[in-house]
Amino acid sequence: MILILGGTGEARELASRVPAVSSLAGRVREPRLPVGEVRIGGFGGVDGLVQWLQDNEIHAVVDATHPFAARITANAFEACQRIGVPFLILRRPGFTARPGWIWVDGVAEAAAALPGERVFLTTGRQDLAEFAGCPQWFLARMVESPEPPLPQRIQVLLSRGPFTVEGELELMREHRIDVLVTKDSGGAMTSAKLDAAEQLGIPVVVVRRPPLPPAEVVATVDEAVRWSGTAGA
Repeated sequence: MILILGGTGEARELASRVPAVSSLAGRVREPRLPVGEVRIGGFGGVDGLVQWLQDNEIHAVVDATHPFAARITANAFEACQRIGVPFLILRRPGFTARPGWIWVDGVAEAAAALPGERVFLTTGRQDLAEFAGCPQWFLARMVESPEPPLPQRIQVLLSRGPFTVEGELELMREHRIDVLVTKDSGGAMTSAKLDAAEQLGIPVVVVRRPPLPPAEVVATVDEAVRWSGTAGA
């Protein structure tokens, strides 16, 4: 049996094509569930994951988590290394850079590099604390309501993609947005905001992806399916 980590679109597609149990972190109250067996919640660190893999006779692990779930990926890699379980990272390609983009190495750096006064913030609710001391006005879009600390001037928009270019243009015009902040998550579900920002001439602050452990990495579900066929699953 394969263990698939993550609730991304790629993880769900992979779960529909190979015998697997899917594991979701549980950070979203109503996640989009994949087909097949699903477990929700953490493993208790590397030691807990090692024990779970052994107890459940897992023959291979595919990490298809969000590109910024660095701790989960690092823990999974270490656990598999300890007990010799084949490990693969499935990561969609990042966004293709465009003129007007400002690349930063972390959310804190993004907060210090805002070239505008009305910010469309799309980095997720867990990163809002980094912007708490910023004087700018924020439109922050996320799936679930955030917890403090928050920026003093903020409007929260609860919404889940995919989004359209037309909708993003209307949203940015309505709120007079003059800078977009996002992560290099890649994928088509949230790329419409980048097209809208480009059309409006709005600068985009993009947080680079964290580094990956020295594991095998593929970019497509087809590649992950082929790998699973040779990994003893």
